[in-house]
Amino acid sequence: MAIPSHALAADFPKYAKTIRHLRDEDLEFRTTSDSYHKLDKQIRGLEERGVTTDDNHFNQMKIRRAHMKDRLYHRIIGRNGST
Repeated sequence: MAIPSHALAADFPKYAKTIRHLRDEDLEFRTTSDSYHKLDKQIRGLEERGVTTDDNHFNQMKIRRAHMKDRLYHRIIGRNGST
C-alpha cells in the first residue's frame, strides 16, 4: 500500500501558485520546504516498511514535520494576498 505524500502543493492545492512563487523568490521558504519534503519522504519510507507507530524517534519526526508544515502554511497564507 502506498503511503500518501504530504507535499505542500498536494495538501494546499488552492495555494499552488503562491507556493511556486515563494519557492522561486524566497530562499528561506525554499530551504524550509526542501527540508520539509525530505523529512516527509523519510517518514513515508518508514511507514512503508512498517515501523511501529509507538517508536519515539518516529513520532518525533512526525511532530517536527507537523511544525514545519504549520510554519510553511502561515508563510503561504501570509503571502497569498500579494500574489
